[in-house]
Amino acid sequence: MEACSRAGTLSSLFCALAINLLRLVFRFLPELVCIPPSLLKKFRKVEHAHPPPLELRTLVTLPNLPQDVLEVIFGNLEIPDLIRAGSVCCSWRAAYTSLRELGRYKQSQTPCLFYTSESAGDNVACLYSLVEKRVYKLTLPEPPIRSRVLIGSSDGWLITADERLELLLVNPVTGEQISPPSVVTIEHVKPIFDGSGAIPKFELSYYTGEKVYREPEIHDRDHLREVLYFKAFLFPDLSTGSYIVVLIHNPYNQISFARAGDNKWTWLPPNAGYRDCMYKDCVLYALTDVGEIDAFDLSDSTVTRKALVGKVKDYIYESMYIIPSPWDGLLQVWRIVDSPRHEVEDDPAIVFHPDHKVWRVVNHREHELGDGGALQILNHPEQEDENCETPGIVLALEQRDLDVSENVPAACVEYITQKILVYKVDMAAKELVKVNGLPEHLLFLGHNQSLCLYAEEHPQLKANHVYCTDDDKELIMSYKDANRDIGVFNLENGQRKEILSKIWSDLPCPTWIVPNLTNMNLAF
Repeated sequence: MEACSRAGTLSSLFCALAINLLRLVFRFLPELVCIPPSLLKKFRKVEHAHPPPLELRTLVTLPNLPQDVLEVIFGNLEIPDLIRAGSVCCSWRAAYTSLRELGRYKQSQTPCLFYTSESAGDNVACLYSLVEKRVYKLTLPEPPIRSRVLIGSSDGWLITADERLELLLVNPVTGEQISPPSVVTIEHVKPIFDGSGAIPKFELSYYTGEKVYREPEIHDRDHLREVLYFKAFLFPDLSTGSYIVVLIHNPYNQISFARAGDNKWTWLPPNAGYRDCMYKDCVLYALTDVGEIDAFDLSDSTVTRKALVGKVKDYIYESMYIIPSPWDGLLQVWRIVDSPRHEVEDDPAIVFHPDHKVWRVVNHREHELGDGGALQILNHPEQEDENCETPGIVLALEQRDLDVSENVPAACVEYITQKILVYKVDMAAKELVKVNGLPEHLLFLGHNQSLCLYAEEHPQLKANHVYCTDDDKELIMSYKDANRDIGVFNLENGQRKEILSKIWSDLPCPTWIVPNLTNMNLAF
């Protein structure tokens, strides 16, 4: 029975491949071999009049095309279909190998949802295809992927932190794995050795390029792994043909980077509070949690910060993203994640107003006072009062004095995307211009490199929609058993739909990944 089931599954997969290939043959063959349009229409009429049976022999009936023609056709396949095509015969394998080695396969691949599952095994990564609506299971190298923390996803690679606290980059499709510089080379991290020479603990220093905020703290490996890492990115550097790893880390969400061949991380002071990054033409663009955009030219021998856009809003609690826009500029995207019981305005605030008597806890995001004092929890008032005083801050120690008895404990609340605001960055005026929708594009947001894709290149997906996964560190790390925010958000009407019923484990947190067959073959 199991053999029959596998054979049936394999047959269905190859039949799906055959259909896709036939479509591409009719799409590209006329241009390549100069088939007259009238003859092509005749072929199509015959095809519709006598459709071939959906069996494996369909593949054998395809023309014995030259390799260059096969490469053009194969170069427009999604990677799962491309890999299947490469296993059909020797000539197809040669075309597949050439495309893979030269990187000439379809570059605008459709993102898949990466997740793990306890039932699949500790070393297995699951990729859910939005195109085929099916799951691929891929075995990854040691250490087990389920023992790692996901820090980011870029260019087909997962950036993870293992139990030793070290970062590992792994490509789930090719199985290649690379180690960037050690955590102990980060500016703010100092190893503490024991008598045997092992490193059981680390010292984390709390300063930026402008100020020392408080005394260093000692952390063990597990705790520092939760505290230190925020988000990471892998960017191809076309100027050198190499790659750059960018890390947003604590204290205070600062940035460090490493090129291939580096043996330590390079710190980029003096600013802090970064939430997202993008890389274009050797320039790293970084977005802070108050909407600032900084630029770093990484091609310079001495990298300095250039402020492009200043602060645009106080006390931002949204998830923030910076994305190359379809108009050769930049987009800022603000994503508001909250309990569905709460009404979210277009211009939300999450601060404490002293005159309000009714309180509602929205998000238990903790911040530190600028002088290094106690933690503060920002809260959303029940109503607005135009005459109230300037918003103040509630200290965590005072939080118990507030009347929050009607609220469900945060760990029991399902947090989902409530609103997504898209802004075009006006670089000349140094301000944001609200964009009312993306009718020809779609976004992918989460703990991955933020993406804006052309809808016409992804007909199975929906234009003017945002595909989301969790991206709030507190919800990912502190509320590990909370329901995950994985869905599709309609920018036109604000409606959100689930992508699929829960099939994933909560850790590592599910995220988007764009399949990539390129081998880096680089040693950091």
